[in-house]
Amino acid sequence: MSVKVIITIDTEEDQWDQYCTFDTTVNNIGRIGDVQEVFDRHGAIATYLVSYAVATNKLAVRLLRTFLEKGSCEIGSHCHPWNTPPISSVNQSSCTMLCNLSPELIQVKMHSLHQAIVNEFRVAPICFRAGRWGFNSKVAQVISEMGYQIDTSITPFINWSEYGGPDFTDANHHAYRFNPEGVNDMTSTGKLIEIPPTIGFFQKRFNLCRCIMKKMRAGWLPRLHVPGILDRLHLLNLRWLSPELSTGPDMIRLSRTFVKAGCQYLNFTFHSTSLLPGRSPFVRDEAQLSRFLSAIELFLSYANEEGMSFVPLSHVIDVIKPG
Repeated sequence: MSVKVIITIDTEEDQWDQYCTFDTTVNNIGRIGDVQEVFDRHGAIATYLVSYAVATNKLAVRLLRTFLEKGSCEIGSHCHPWNTPPISSVNQSSCTMLCNLSPELIQVKMHSLHQAIVNEFRVAPICFRAGRWGFNSKVAQVISEMGYQIDTSITPFINWSEYGGPDFTDANHHAYRFNPEGVNDMTSTGKLIEIPPTIGFFQKRFNLCRCIMKKMRAGWLPRLHVPGILDRLHLLNLRWLSPELSTGPDMIRLSRTFVKAGCQYLNFTFHSTSLLPGRSPFVRDEAQLSRFLSAIELFLSYANEEGMSFVPLSHVIDVIKPG
C-alpha cells in the first residue's frame, strides 16, 4: 500500500489561548480559501475538525460547505470545552481540557457539538480531536458511544502534564486500533482507530530517542539547555509534521524517516487560526503567512513526487479493519 497523507486542521475561533466562553469570532475561517487553493492544486483533501464556535457561525459554515459539497474536504469534530454548551462558570486551566471533566459533562458537551455539526453541515461526523489534546479513556468512551470511529488527539512523545493534560510520551506513533479503556493500548479488535499527528525524530531509532528525551526532561538537564544543544548538533531532533512547528525541508526529512520505518500514514496538521496573521503564535504577519503557505506547498509537492496519495481521515475505516 502506498503511503497515505491525511491533513487534519483544527478549525476554530480566533481567540488563541484566551478560553473565551462568549463573544468569540471566527474571522480566520475567511482565509481558509487561501490554503484550500493549495490543496486543490495538489489534489489534497483536508479534514476540517470544527469547534462549536465555527459550527454555529453561518458565514463560516457557508464557506466550509462549499468545499464539502465539491468533495474537497470532510468535516470532523473538535471540542473546546470552555465554549461548548453547557457553559460552566469555572474557567480554570485544567477545565479547558475535556479529559478533566466528568463523564456526564463530556457527554453533554459532545452532544452539543455533534448536533450543531449535523444541523449545519448535514453530515454526522465520525472523526474527532480533543481541544488542547485533552484526550483520555473518559473521552474515548463518550465518543465511541456516540458513533465516532476515529480519533486524532494523541501526540506521541509529547507530555502535556504541565498544562493539566495527559502525558503521551510513550504513545505509539503508528496508526492503531484501541478500546476506550486503554487509549495507548493497541488491539486489533479495538472499537476506535487512532491516527496520531505525525510527530517523531529525524533519527530512526525512535525508542532510544524516546528514552534519551525522557531522561533529558528530568532533573536539571533542561536548565542547561541540553535538548537544544543536541538538536543543534543533529543528535536528537524531535519534529512535528506541521508548518507551525517545522520548516518545509524538516517536514520532508521527518516524512522520509517515517516512510523508512514502515509507517503507512502521515498526519499533517495545523490550526486554522494560523491562516490569519496575529491570531496564533506561529504566524505573526503576512510575511510569515507567506512562508507558512510555501512550506505547505513544498511538502505537498514532495508527497506527490514520491507517489503518496491524499485521503480524508475517514478513509482509514475501510483499511484498518478489526482483526
